Amino acid sequence: MAYRQILYHIVFRTRYSERTIAAEHAPELYKYIWGIIKNKNCHLFRINGMEEHLHILSDLHPSVALADYVKDIKVASSKWMKDSGYFPEFRAWGKKYCALTYSNKEKEIIINYIKNQQEHHKKESFRE
Repeated sequence: MAYRQILYHIVFRTRYSERTIAAEHAPELYKYIWGIIKNKNCHLFRINGMEEHLHILSDLHPSVALADYVKDIKVASSKWMKDSGYFPEFRAWGKKYCALTYSNKEKEIIINYIKNQQEHHKKESFRE
């Protein structure tokens, strides 16, 4: 059996960086996205975000292409967000995303960075 692990730190934002992810319902969104990731045989290490963007730390199953993975997460979560009623101002995710790769030894650093998004963005805006 082959061993593989590529950690992807994926970031994407709402269209036009609109602040439409209500903090009180973000946990439901994160659970929904976790389900998408699990159904693709991938592993979610951490998810968190702010009103206008999300961070995901995940590995990808060898059969999953990164672009398709992000697209599937965006399409399914966008539909769920509109249907759920939790995010009435949400219109869409932005077209672009950022995906950075990390080694396993950097995993805890990235997990902590994602976990502490609210604290981080008290000091720096998303654009910075």
